[in-house]
Amino acid sequence: MSSKLMPPRLFAGLLLVCCSILAHHGTNASYDQSKTVTMTGTVTEFVWSNPHIQLYFDVKSETGSVVHWGGEGGSPGTLEKVGWSRKLLKPGDQITITVHPSKAGTPFGVIEKLVLPDGRVFDRVLLGGGQ
Repeated sequence: MSSKLMPPRLFAGLLLVCCSILAHHGTNASYDQSKTVTMTGTVTEFVWSNPHIQLYFDVKSETGSVVHWGGEGGSPGTLEKVGWSRKLLKPGDQITITVHPSKAGTPFGVIEKLVLPDGRVFDRVLLGGGQ
């Protein structure tokens, strides 16, 4: 391989790695950090997988209709360090949750605070947040 081709290839490789790293943490780009929404709902699904856990829950709106919400939390590894496990939440559990809502206006947010059925409270720090 020609030594003249090495610098451009090295640059292209570094650019790809850097862009991937920066693209992963889009919390500020995707969610409105200036707003919070607090809801009480019923867990429908708890997905324990990398890179972030996903929590889906149903919330009754003021009109009585059910809105299916979703929330994103920290990574499973980070959450395990503060007492979480894949069995922590199950469908049917009643939760109170505070999220920073999606900027797109969809019923999805990054989890700021979660109150579990047994009364334990997890805030953004314990959710592996702070991105």
